[in-house]
Amino acid sequence: MNDVMELKQFIVVHAKAQGLSAAEYQPILDRIHSDDDGAADSWARIWREVGDELEARGKLLDANRHYLMARFPYVDGPGRAQAQQSYLDAFERWSKGQGHFETLTVNVGDDRVRCWATGLSATERRPLVLIMGGIISVKEQWAPTLRLAKRLGLAAIVAELPGVGENTMRYDDDSWRMIPAVLDTVADRADVDRTTALALSFSGHLALRCALTDRRIRGVITAGAPVSAFFTDRTWREQLPRITTNTLAHLVHSAPDDLSELLPPLALSAEQLATLDIPVYYLASRRDEVIPPEDLALLRANVRDLHVLENDDVHGSPHHVLESRLWIVRSLMRLTGRQGIPFALLGALLRLLRRRSLRRQR
Repeated sequence: MNDVMELKQFIVVHAKAQGLSAAEYQPILDRIHSDDDGAADSWARIWREVGDELEARGKLLDANRHYLMARFPYVDGPGRAQAQQSYLDAFERWSKGQGHFETLTVNVGDDRVRCWATGLSATERRPLVLIMGGIISVKEQWAPTLRLAKRLGLAAIVAELPGVGENTMRYDDDSWRMIPAVLDTVADRADVDRTTALALSFSGHLALRCALTDRRIRGVITAGAPVSAFFTDRTWREQLPRITTNTLAHLVHSAPDDLSELLPPLALSAEQLATLDIPVYYLASRRDEVIPPEDLALLRANVRDLHVLENDDVHGSPHHVLESRLWIVRSLMRLTGRQGIPFALLGALLRLLRRRSLRRQR
């Protein structure tokens, strides 16, 4: 059972990322008073009931967004398990009406990584964008990004971090090997030698680790990704929000007290980062309460082609959602060669938003 106040605090950035306004999510949060599985005022039940109402009206993507909130941060009982099945069903129904989405199952040893894909073709192999999120981000929340990739003339695959959603892998120092497995699976239907990893948060760490050995990764776009100190600094991790610690423990299939032993092997060294010869785009939050500032400093000191956008914000930059989204899209267009008038317009809009943000900070 989670602390309800923590749930309400940390859901905001995820709700905004899904396009929910405060006018939409705040009344729902006001109705929630517990995280007792099945209780009338519980987290999973309230969010799921709103999703059910939207699904009954045929608003499948809107319902999907609310089911995602009901599952947050991970499945820990029947209520959230039901929410997860609801978003899987709603998204599949929605995808069938799109005509260009397909499911993809990748086997990694005895584990299964289920993905959504678009733009795969044996006759027209397009550059690939691999999309992944963090420790609570499921693949079904990335529908707008899949549609964007399709419009840009790219092939795209969205997958989940090991332990999240339908990814049955355990999150550990070998987790990055799922990325080459995904690329191998679609090598005959996408130009995987020109792969861009749009990998936010903890999946950004996996993408950087993979890029050290897999030359098919030609660029990484990430936000708030742990790199080294997060995994090795026990003092820092002891002050993490409990919801973060518990979710990580769930992904590594262990107790929170075991993280100090299990996480240090995931750290990337300065020497490893110095070998990267690809562009890395990193969105950072100056007041990040999850990722220590030493991780960005390590990247700045060692990655030769690093591009950083820093927001004066907390983890996930919830007060800079539009700016962050535009910066990520523009970075993707730059890395994949999709430049032109839309690229220039995005740049102008981003500069305008940045000037407004800087004025607010003064």
